[in-house]
Amino acid sequence: MLKTGLTDLLGIEHPVLLAPMAGVSGAELAASVSAAGGLGLLGGGYCDSAWIRQELDALRGKRFGFGAITWALDQDPNVLDIALSYGPEAVFLSFGDIAPHAGKVRDSEVKLIAQVQTVDGAKYAADQGADIIVAQGTEAGGHGGARATLPLVAAVVDAVPDRPVVAAGGIADGRGLAAALMLGAQGVLVGTAFCAAEESLAKPGAKKIMETASGDRTIRSTVFDIARDKDWPKDWNLRTLRNDFTDRWHDDPAAMLPDVDTIRAAYTSAMDKGEFNEAAIIVGEAIDLVHAVEPAADILQRIVRQAEDRLAGALTFLRTP
Repeated sequence: MLKTGLTDLLGIEHPVLLAPMAGVSGAELAASVSAAGGLGLLGGGYCDSAWIRQELDALRGKRFGFGAITWALDQDPNVLDIALSYGPEAVFLSFGDIAPHAGKVRDSEVKLIAQVQTVDGAKYAADQGADIIVAQGTEAGGHGGARATLPLVAAVVDAVPDRPVVAAGGIADGRGLAAALMLGAQGVLVGTAFCAAEESLAKPGAKKIMETASGDRTIRSTVFDIARDKDWPKDWNLRTLRNDFTDRWHDDPAAMLPDVDTIRAAYTSAMDKGEFNEAAIIVGEAIDLVHAVEPAADILQRIVRQAEDRLAGALTFLRTP
């Protein structure tokens, strides 16, 4: 059994957190990950309060965390009050300044998890009272920064030695968990592997594509944010699978702007119809490690079992001179 500072702090069995993926990590997936011994984080995303209330109602009486995009939360701070009223184990904030919200989370005696993409960001989050720091590498699906997971995690561990650090980005099996622990992290945040879970809100057609997709075919770009009318700050862009849409627009996103309303309408239609030659499938480089649509509990248990096996066999690399 893997026990770390993260499992102790959160009172969980396994050092695995569900990434609070917008449009993917709903109540069913969050509850399943928590029931299997990790911590499931509801993906509050762009802070649609009606949807969040609906999902939080479904989580009453269950262990869960709540995650939101920080710059979207700035536009509707009442969403944080709603989430806190349901008694989450933790609040997860990423992509923006956590300072305006940190005090409210601390006052509620709820753990504050801050996701960062730089060492300076980790130091700042610790100064603002974050209990847990997630170091997210650029291999991650969805929005992220520019630094790779392995060196970033190690540097963040050194920079904030008094906080549990969680590794994120490119981790979808037990080898990634074992590697993260060897870097000094206390656990992992997993997104892509759970995106293909049975309980995920991703569309069935997208999950089918994930089963045979390759990280070689992912790309970081701004074009889907333009198509979805999401005004993301320039520090972060979006990793997805390549498709006809990215092939058409990635090299010159500005070319979308003269006819952007028509492009947005066509994109919305493609997403509604599940036409993923045009609509985004938001996954990370670890998509190579996803081979089937499975229950979230099976995914989590396999990650933990694989990590235990890897760590137990680590002494075989040591040789007596």
